[in-house]
Amino acid sequence: MKPPVALFGTGLLGSATAERLLHRKYPLTLFNRSPEKTETLRRKGAQVANTPQEAMAAAHRIIFMLTNAAAIVEILDDIPPDALRGRTVIQMGTISPQESRDLAERIHVSGGAYLEAPVLGSRPEARSGKLLIMVGAEEEQFERNLELFSDLGKSVTRFGGVGTAATVKLALNQLIATMTAAFSMSLAYIRKNDVAVDDFMRILRQSPLFASTFDKKLPRMEKNDFSNPNFPLRHLRKDLRLVMREMNRCGINAFPLDGVDRLIAEALNMGLGTKDYAAMYNAVHP
Repeated sequence: MKPPVALFGTGLLGSATAERLLHRKYPLTLFNRSPEKTETLRRKGAQVANTPQEAMAAAHRIIFMLTNAAAIVEILDDIPPDALRGRTVIQMGTISPQESRDLAERIHVSGGAYLEAPVLGSRPEARSGKLLIMVGAEEEQFERNLELFSDLGKSVTRFGGVGTAATVKLALNQLIATMTAAFSMSLAYIRKNDVAVDDFMRILRQSPLFASTFDKKLPRMEKNDFSNPNFPLRHLRKDLRLVMREMNRCGINAFPLDGVDRLIAEALNMGLGTKDYAAMYNAVHP
């Protein structure tokens, strides 16, 4: 039998990851501040805890898939420190490297172990076990949890100690934001000038400029349908702000991101924050 796991956070990615854990026969206990978001998973076999401490007591491995570091700290503040003793915390959300290192220190002081394991991929990849998992941890901890990671992802890479995987995740999410913005502008320009989109895409697909994400987002942009998101625009904006802060800290000139940030802010003002991040297209040509 697989060892039990507790998972905190049943949003879009968290719920899909929970489905994968259940599919792989992990005894699973969930905690979410909004209990109604766990009901479908409860019917599929997950246990639902009423408190964070109850969830942690149910397993020695605890996965956080929460929106930001503040949400994790809020959970930790609700439990006695010794609730973490002998347990392993696996942080799989998108937070900054320093936030991750701060969490590691807090959990180590409480007698627990800590790994960061942010992912690239969305709900379909999580459900099918095809996430790309980036790990920041000591080698021993990485090896100890490799079976779990392999059940969740098709690729598992350890980059180094805590903070390294968080860095890689932010670098990748920067590309999500900028590439989507760039494609939105090119597509809007093509359509405004009555050029056939199919002809444009045929050339683009044959060029070194092509990225598969363009084909994934094109139907949404053409149909103006950004419902049922795999990654909401407001979460991408949060991640982009983290990237901008980190790059400024490192002395990297990230001024192009100011424009992307303004574009996303305009889309949020249009009420598109809960829609798929491709909705920034609507802010390109309001």
